Amino acid sequence: MMREDAYKIIKRTIADCMPDTAVQNALKDFKLSGRVYVAAIGKAAWVMAKAAADFLGNRLEKGVIVTKYEHTKEMLDRFEIIEAGHPTPDENSILGAHKVIKLLEQAAGEDTVLFLLSGGGSALVEVPMEGLLLSDIQKMTKQLLFCGARITEINVIRKKLSAIKGGKLAGYIHGAKAYSIILSDIIGENEDMIASGLTYPDDSTVEDVRCLLEKYKLETDEKVERILLNSSPCKDVCVENHVVGSVKELCQAAAVHAKELGYEPYILTTSMECEAKEAGKWITSKEHRKRSAPFAVIAGGETVVKVTGGGLGGRNQELALYAAKELAGQKDVLLFSIGSDGTDGPTDAAGGIVDGETVYKLKEIGVDVEEALRNHDSYHALQKVNGLVITGPTGTNVNDVTVLLCKNE
Repeated sequence: MMREDAYKIIKRTIADCMPDTAVQNALKDFKLSGRVYVAAIGKAAWVMAKAAADFLGNRLEKGVIVTKYEHTKEMLDRFEIIEAGHPTPDENSILGAHKVIKLLEQAAGEDTVLFLLSGGGSALVEVPMEGLLLSDIQKMTKQLLFCGARITEINVIRKKLSAIKGGKLAGYIHGAKAYSIILSDIIGENEDMIASGLTYPDDSTVEDVRCLLEKYKLETDEKVERILLNSSPCKDVCVENHVVGSVKELCQAAAVHAKELGYEPYILTTSMECEAKEAGKWITSKEHRKRSAPFAVIAGGETVVKVTGGGLGGRNQELALYAAKELAGQKDVLLFSIGSDGTDGPTDAAGGIVDGETVYKLKEIGVDVEEALRNHDSYHALQKVNGLVITGPTGTNVNDVTVLLCKNE
């Protein structure tokens, strides 16, 4: 029954955080003039573009959607769709960026440009700074993803190496009025970090870069280091930015639906950004289980994993597998941790789901939990005990949510 409850909470929470209504509500307040050009970029790009197209009708002149592979539901009239690499940019990321630039350059002074931005945009569109190749950015991105850096730290570096991030994309608009509707997957809803601030001024400094290079011992060749340490932040960006969804709404929705099923909800935080293993230990600690059951402990944010092994997994799966150790032998407890976009790391899972029996089930089939964690192979471990949450691409992206359900008195 608890597993059924968990999946009901997951399904209803994601449904509540779909961006279509939020996009249309935001559009009602905009002064849309002339022809309207739409650039939708991110994992939620298709859903956001569809909502905008339905609202705009014949006012929509043309649009471009750049999203992750397999995140397109169907073709949309007047839109060109490019699917590209994530979390590391690929050749289609370059193609998608140039399609967006070409679109922006068509808008005249009396027209309107509408950006629809969501998480994932940092990888999905890319134009390397002059003197750099895509391979240079791919190499740096992979280092950042594996070293345990937070997403805001990763995006500081991404902005410096890119000719479109950190507000530079807006430089291709020539006089047209421009708005951005932004679905936040960043803790704190920092517009300058969501999709690496494509339409927002860059506040990061060269000193910030120096600190990150030293903190994570990042390897850079001469040309990459020269650009990183000599970049000038883009400050003059004439785009009106509006954030319409975030991890706060994700956690609130989970609380509402947990309560509907009889669990008293407690939101611990909406800014969790420690290592996944520490989050797994923290949210399952006895301190958080000293409540009258049934209850639901909820935390939102984005943890990190410092990858040292060669296994397969994602931050939510790793968090769940660590939590399984802490819950071993406990009755009537269950934890799930998922990415709201439906993808966790380079896998087809949204995250993981575990209970007090998970560790024992793994031992019975010969899986060493400690070894799986050391090798960062949470995916294959959880897969063997029906511990993966598979939703497919959801069409939204407002960070991650972890929920601990408890029924025992």
